[in-house]
Amino acid sequence: MTSTILHVPLQENNRAMPITWSSNKEIKMKKITKIIFSFAASLMLVTGCSKVTSEKQSATFRTIVDHNGREVKLPAQINRIVIGSILPLPSVYCMYMGSTEKLVGMHPSSMAAAKNSYLATVYPEVTQIDSSFVQNGTINVEELLKLKPDVVFYSATNDDERQIYENAGIPAVGFSTILSNYNSVETYADWINLLGQIFGDTGRAEKIIEEGRNVQNKILARVNNLDDTQKPRVLILFNYDDANMTAAGSNFFSEYWIGTAGGINVASEFKGQGKINMEQVYQWNPDIIFITNFSPRLAEDLLENKIEGADWSLVKAVKEGKVYKFPLGMYRWFPPASDTPLVLQWLATKIQPKLFSDIDMDKEITEYYKKYYGVDLSKKDLETIYHPVRAASGK
Repeated sequence: MTSTILHVPLQENNRAMPITWSSNKEIKMKKITKIIFSFAASLMLVTGCSKVTSEKQSATFRTIVDHNGREVKLPAQINRIVIGSILPLPSVYCMYMGSTEKLVGMHPSSMAAAKNSYLATVYPEVTQIDSSFVQNGTINVEELLKLKPDVVFYSATNDDERQIYENAGIPAVGFSTILSNYNSVETYADWINLLGQIFGDTGRAEKIIEEGRNVQNKILARVNNLDDTQKPRVLILFNYDDANMTAAGSNFFSEYWIGTAGGINVASEFKGQGKINMEQVYQWNPDIIFITNFSPRLAEDLLENKIEGADWSLVKAVKEGKVYKFPLGMYRWFPPASDTPLVLQWLATKIQPKLFSDIDMDKEITEYYKKYYGVDLSKKDLETIYHPVRAASGK
């Protein structure tokens, strides 16, 4: 390129001054302008793409806060669910959702309860759900991944389990048993509220939460007037088999159940569960004994003194025939579950029979199951609920 010289008649010392106009500069300015417009257009395009990507990601994922206070990023569309160490939750999930839909895996202990409970009658397909991802009490990651879960639910206090799921790249939501200080009615409400965060309100469970609170208030209104001399001393055998005998202590659902129903927990010195022997039982000499469905022992084992190496005939509760196995409805009647209001009433009739003589448990259970599960229980069904089999313990 060459420059063009123009002579303009400007005067300086009476001489014309040449001014040089560069066509190179003109071209450069055009290029710069073009670049600026091009950059602006690109910026608008990038911004637009970012917005679209952000909206797309927002539509693909969402974030909830679990009972550990952890933010968990979940797929917007959840189609495959596995429930791990939070053992009562499958029954609550089925009640909340009205079906077993999307539930592809559950813990073997939950399955043992399901197969021997009324849950399998209402939702027979529950017995076909896979439980092979837990082997000998341990998560088998390879088997878990075969289930292709979108999310796993687990007990919020089980950090080791959470780490397994996170290492496997699976979103994990912690459900707590301690958020409401082992108040079974409120713990159940906590679980329902978290399921509501995850799946939205199904309109099926809030009535049960309200019923649980009403039942609790009704029971407390009567037992609050009792002094300790009017309260029987109660032992809950949480796990009793050939190898171990453990009592359910404080910082556990046992403390809530016994205290709310008008009794005194003889094992309150233990936090959670405490390993005991017959000498300890003789020392406590409880008025009433309950056996949970986490234990294969039945009430008749103690009442008929059938257990080798243990003489239960010396214990007051056995002498007076006050040994009871927790019923098994939609799940084991010890931890919170969808039958929680019934559990509290049943315990009250056993711990304070005179105070709650007006409660007809056959009627309460029948009406409850009709109202919330849409089923008509027969006398045989009631007997099955009241007298669960050993296999329900999963041992």
